Amino acid sequence: MEFKKSPDGGWGWVIVFVSFFTQFLCYGSPLAVGVLYVEWLDAFGEGKGKTAWVGSLASGVGLLASPVCSLCVSSFGARPVTIFSGFLVAGGLMLSSFAPNIYFLLFSYGIVVGLGCGLLYTATVTITCQYFDSRRGLALGLISTGSSVGLFIYAALQRLLIEFYGLDGCLLIVGALALNILACGSLMRPLQSSDCPLPEKPAVENVPERYSIYNEKEKSLEENISILEKSYISEEKCKSTLANGDWKQEGPLHKNPTTMIHTKEAETYKKKVAEQTYFCKQLAKRKWQLYRNYCGETVALFKNKVFSALFIAILLFDIGGFPPSLLMEDVARSSNVKEDDFIMPLISIIGIMTTVGKLLLGILADFKWINTLYLYVATLIIMGLALCAIPFAKSYVTLAILSAILGFFTGNWSIFPYVTTKTVGIEKLAHAYGILMFFAGLGNSLGPPIVGWFYDWTQTYDIAFYFSGFCVLLGGFILLLAALPPWDTCNKQLPRPAPTTDFYKVTSNV
Repeated sequence: MEFKKSPDGGWGWVIVFVSFFTQFLCYGSPLAVGVLYVEWLDAFGEGKGKTAWVGSLASGVGLLASPVCSLCVSSFGARPVTIFSGFLVAGGLMLSSFAPNIYFLLFSYGIVVGLGCGLLYTATVTITCQYFDSRRGLALGLISTGSSVGLFIYAALQRLLIEFYGLDGCLLIVGALALNILACGSLMRPLQSSDCPLPEKPAVENVPERYSIYNEKEKSLEENISILEKSYISEEKCKSTLANGDWKQEGPLHKNPTTMIHTKEAETYKKKVAEQTYFCKQLAKRKWQLYRNYCGETVALFKNKVFSALFIAILLFDIGGFPPSLLMEDVARSSNVKEDDFIMPLISIIGIMTTVGKLLLGILADFKWINTLYLYVATLIIMGLALCAIPFAKSYVTLAILSAILGFFTGNWSIFPYVTTKTVGIEKLAHAYGILMFFAGLGNSLGPPIVGWFYDWTQTYDIAFYFSGFCVLLGGFILLLAALPPWDTCNKQLPRPAPTTDFYKVTSNV
């Protein structure tokens, strides 16, 4: 499937605007879940490791389901997926206000909200990459700041709502705000494919051309009709013989007007049955071929050494890099930092600096003289060192500085789609990005509970953050080694799968 040349502007800026607000509305509460995490600890009295599962699932489930999310966006388009996901996010948040225990929250907030966020993230990134080419880094940086601004605002908003309306009222109001995602989704006009108009209603005579051509010998439409005609003639002969009481009569049917009308209707019916049978057979073979090609393309992706290192790096990055945004408030409380010393919530500092980082890193990615892959590696290494320094921070000021550093370099999410596109090409972006986000979701789901279990075991966060920093550093060095020698190997397109006896052309309105 080939798209029109990216307009790099025009309606693309509307796409950027609504994608920004979509990520703002869907990710604001899950990323600022650290405020709710403290309340859930007091409300349900569960361990920190178990309670941390709620926030980690909200960020991880959608990423774990990224291959499915990518398939949904490719099949149905960004607009319907965004509208459907808006209902998921809003419904999950409202449902969470009635949670009687932590296990209900794992489903309503962790799974339902998380799945909706994953669908929305894939939809916004994919449609933005389609609308932008030369300004793709800037566009991705702008839309990804939506989640960071959401983190900054929702951290203070949820704390204020809890103070006035309680935890349940807070979740109901935040869920109602999420319904605005439906309005954003309605403005996501799809970028049409360049080689064909919008797909028409399937016609049977176009099936061989549109879906597949097979070298194997199979019955054509005319042959299927011929078989049905022979069966019908035999049936009519049998009926005529029974009606005349002559078992040996094999003469032709009397061609009276009634018989001719009946025969004509039967022929029309036979043709329709044959057409339906032939169409279903071709459609089933096309679907099977699509699944075969999907598996083949997945294997081809992992033959790219940079892509293979990229999935290891994103897995380790999310295991170690996600816990601070969820647990930093509890880290301060465990370090005996007084609430009077808090000038601004640490989560809000992470959020605003993530916004700055996404914008600046996205702008840097558009400069031709900057190697985007090495830029991404640098963010991983610096972030790993900052994580290792958290156990030495015993005051609000030092925790605020480290939160700012972590927030800024967490902004590398804005250049990650850019790196993926450069590695595999725009044609394979949805496929490759779905696989990478699956591993990112796995890391998001495992990171906070692991850190929480470390605390439950040792009653301190020191070992937990040493572990987190080591994971991020290891991912950065693995990706650096894979990128040496040159970045040119990443700019080469992956080889197309070897032609088979079956080929097809897919039309889509994504």
